[in-house]
Amino acid sequence: MVETKNTEQKVVPFPKQKNLKESERKWGKMVTGQGFCIVPSLLFRAQRRLGLNATQLAIIMHLADFWWEQERKPHPSKATLGERLGISSRQVQRHIAELEKAGILKRIERIGFYGKQSNYYDLSGLVNRLEELAPEFQEVKDQTKKMRREVERRGLRRRQKR
Repeated sequence: MVETKNTEQKVVPFPKQKNLKESERKWGKMVTGQGFCIVPSLLFRAQRRLGLNATQLAIIMHLADFWWEQERKPHPSKATLGERLGISSRQVQRHIAELEKAGILKRIERIGFYGKQSNYYDLSGLVNRLEELAPEFQEVKDQTKKMRREVERRGLRRRQKR
């Protein structure tokens, strides 16, 4: 903000907090500077409906951390996922096989110049399942909002007693 008095200019800086993004204000600039990933809240709310145990959800979260662009599928190695989660590569492989069987993700073999590389992971099955569940969750959200509005209206208690 620049204020002018006569011919003199005075620069008044905004407080530092105002310049920070909301995520930086919540988590701190050093923390968000290490990167972050966007995950829909519905994934957490629908975890049980999707039949995901805690480890499977954690694997999906780590895959999401590697998935930056819709067209480019994540492809971390099982060893990398295992190191991040503190479990063996074999355990990662079993959980991924379960997720694939459930239709949550699909493994796509990735062959490079030097032979077989880590798989691509297609999460479109998860995206589709969340899109199917979204209207149901939205309906409950809308009903709750409607009930809250009704309860907040004046005279509701008197009308119900009659």
